[in-house]
Amino acid sequence: MVRPRRCWAPAPLRPVISNGYERQFVYVYGAVSPVQGELDWRLCREMNTVRMGEFLQQVSQAHSTDLIVMVVDGASSHKAKQLNIPANIRLLPLPPYAPELNPQEHVWDELREKEFPNRVFNHMDAVIRQLEQGLPRLAADSEGLRSLTAWPWIIRINLKAN
Repeated sequence: MVRPRRCWAPAPLRPVISNGYERQFVYVYGAVSPVQGELDWRLCREMNTVRMGEFLQQVSQAHSTDLIVMVVDGASSHKAKQLNIPANIRLLPLPPYAPELNPQEHVWDELREKEFPNRVFNHMDAVIRQLEQGLPRLAADSEGLRSLTAWPWIIRINLKAN
């Protein structure tokens, strides 16, 4: 779905933005480190316990010497009994209806704003290509990720933990 935003057009023209609704889905698993400004991500055609376990394993291997506290929402795949959680990861569930407490939500907003403004795609492959280009750009901007997610209370908690 398109998220219309302001854009420039010469007077007296008014921009026209197509809006389409499609019932196909692609999922992005993501984890951001607010202090380091690092982003781990994975594209999947489905969201389930198996895919969540694969993502956790990916993050665990990428940061094998770190203890990772990952904030998760109430998705069923985040709390399934069958979920295989690596030894160096602890899941911290958010309270219900509190997405503003999850720094990753700001990363998704930034991705939508920068990579998908005023755009309609004719095919899911085009959406996936855009994600495959946009996610690495976002991940490469450590300072931008820190400014989006390193909220003062997160930094204070991290400093007290060290």
